[in-house]
Amino acid sequence: MAESEPLLSRARGGSGRDCPEGLPACRSVQVGPGAAWQDLCLEQAVVFIEDAIKYRSINHRMDAKSMWLYRWYYSDMCQWILSFVIFLILSLAFIETPSSFTSTSDARYRAEPWNPPCGLTESVEVLCLLVFMADLAVKSYLVGWAQFRKSLWLLAYFIVLVVSLMDWMVSLSLLCQEPLRLRRLLRPFFLLQNSSMMKKTLKCIRWSLPEMASVVLLLALHLCVFTMFGMLLFTGEKDDGQDRERLTYFRNLPEALTSLLVLLTTANNPDVMVPAYSKNRAYAIFFIVFTLIGSLFLMNLLTAIIYNQFRGYLLKSVQASLFRKRLGTRAAYEVLSRTAEGQAHPQGAGVKAQDLLQALQKVQVDSTRKQAIVEKVRAYGDGLLSADDFQKLFNAFDQSVTKEHPPPPEYQSPFLRSAQFLFGHRYFDCLGNLIVLANLVSICVFLVLDADILPHNRDDFVLGILNCVFILYYLAEMLLKVFALGLLGYLSYPSNVFDGLLTVILLVLEISTLAVYRFPHPGWKPEMQGLLSLWDMVRLANMLIVFRFLRIIPSMKLMAVVASTILGLVRNMRAFGGILVVVYYIFAIVGINLFRGVIKVPGNGSLAPDNGSAPCGSYEQLEYWANNFDDFAAALVTLWNVMVVNNWQVFLDAYQRYSGPWSKVYFVLWWLVSSVLWVNLFLALILENFLHKWDRRGNLQPLSGDLEGTHEMSTVDLLFREVLEEPTEEELMEKLRHHPHLQRCR
Repeated sequence: MAESEPLLSRARGGSGRDCPEGLPACRSVQVGPGAAWQDLCLEQAVVFIEDAIKYRSINHRMDAKSMWLYRWYYSDMCQWILSFVIFLILSLAFIETPSSFTSTSDARYRAEPWNPPCGLTESVEVLCLLVFMADLAVKSYLVGWAQFRKSLWLLAYFIVLVVSLMDWMVSLSLLCQEPLRLRRLLRPFFLLQNSSMMKKTLKCIRWSLPEMASVVLLLALHLCVFTMFGMLLFTGEKDDGQDRERLTYFRNLPEALTSLLVLLTTANNPDVMVPAYSKNRAYAIFFIVFTLIGSLFLMNLLTAIIYNQFRGYLLKSVQASLFRKRLGTRAAYEVLSRTAEGQAHPQGAGVKAQDLLQALQKVQVDSTRKQAIVEKVRAYGDGLLSADDFQKLFNAFDQSVTKEHPPPPEYQSPFLRSAQFLFGHRYFDCLGNLIVLANLVSICVFLVLDADILPHNRDDFVLGILNCVFILYYLAEMLLKVFALGLLGYLSYPSNVFDGLLTVILLVLEISTLAVYRFPHPGWKPEMQGLLSLWDMVRLANMLIVFRFLRIIPSMKLMAVVASTILGLVRNMRAFGGILVVVYYIFAIVGINLFRGVIKVPGNGSLAPDNGSAPCGSYEQLEYWANNFDDFAAALVTLWNVMVVNNWQVFLDAYQRYSGPWSKVYFVLWWLVSSVLWVNLFLALILENFLHKWDRRGNLQPLSGDLEGTHEMSTVDLLFREVLEEPTEEELMEKLRHHPHLQRCR
């Protein structure tokens, strides 16, 4: 069927005479749908249902060939390939000159890194760009030329590819010796454009910037006022506290601004006020008032504004996603309802349950949720589903689905049944937690007793015996649980999988230790054999035992809420982490181009002072040599250290001395983007996610069952489920009438 043929071309409640003459679809509706028509409707319904499940737009081509291409493009394999290519092109920054392939980033000890020959990384890069060109071509074809011209993301995708290819050709023509590779700054765009949630988040941040800017301006005003006040206040005679304060922190306007900006983050408190405070305690009032207003009020006010404004815009975006989901579901209903026409059912009566079952069999979705919907559809038998019934069925994708555990084995012997009840009871889990706690306490005791003894002088006899006993108990516990629950039932609990995996690793490690160093005995201090010494193997076993202690989290209510919040953030807040990756990537590339090689180690003609003559608290005295922008990996770590804002004034001072005062602009801008904007945004989202889970758990009811026995769809839209508004029938049908690739007769 041609794309231009109407796919929603029946007239409701009539015989189809309202349709324009000459449309093949209208004639086929009047005489009854044929097999080809029904197959097309079925395929369209499958695509619409998948669009609804994935919150995708339905504004794409709907002919048979285009739908095959569409489903292939969004298949797991194709998307995994595209994600791998994005990961690959981003990872090139670690390999390209300057390479990060050294054991340390400290310029004093770093060996000459291996740099790839010209053309190696460029070959990989051009292959990635060709994949992106194919990706753009497929997307452009599926949405059509009219939609392509309206999509800013697709147009930007095209421009980025063109610029990247031109810059790539320039690199080859200059034999990879060009001073600046512009395409490296553009690579994060490929990550952004491939994630609808990241696009949505970025749009919400952009909408929230005006409100955030008002508080930032207020912070700037606060900073300027106190800077001028401080410069006027700390002017005194030489050798007194005022003059030492002026010479150290208020020498000139840039120095004073920097000192108070760092104080705003409390990184240099109380150092900044010590010279003046040592002379007169009244000077502390100035710094305390500045910190109270700036750090405690304005910064927290900024967090509140970011939370409120971003949540409001995110709510609008999630509302649009809900509309997209409902639109896809309604479009599937419309195309499936036509297959019931002419088959002893009145026109417009609904969707045949059997037709929906056929469509569901082809839908690519989680098998557990699909099975839950299939069972509900089968309950309708040969009847028809109305639009409301159809929508209610797909609401199941927004609800938690109970994960059924396999039934435990049935034993005939009363003794075995009693043992099964005993070892399957939750008190047996409590006993296991107590044993793990006892093991942890024993490790702590020996760590304290042997703290001052060198590893090769320690007698590990008692600790070795205890480890053997505890590991044997863990093995017995695992086998008894398998006996009580069955192998499949045991593996159906994530906590059991966690315990079992660590138990097997501990058992293998213990057997290896006994095979190499024999059974523990008094004075057990054998010489090193193989890859690991006895102390290394014991230490590794103890680390795994400490890690195994995490099994108690589902058993404790408050910890379970916190743990489920963290897991929810890891699973569903990836878009915010992705944006942080983009920001880190861009700032790291900019930092390499600005500051690569500017800091020189002492000696060899360098102007850098050695550690003995360097001022206390300086970059050189603290030996921060590993924090630099000499390669991509080092730049990422340096940016992280600045984002934490602990001692970030050291970086400001060092790069000001080595590269010039303009370097402060780079670091202050990074502080604003990372610490002020992103960290506050992430804090607000953690708060929202925690409150959402706290309310859903309801008064701290037992949580271990929830964590083990349910499979819930914790998407971002669930945070706003109670305040989202369902789209009306008129809104959905109006949108369908204006579908660029569907036509509906009135």
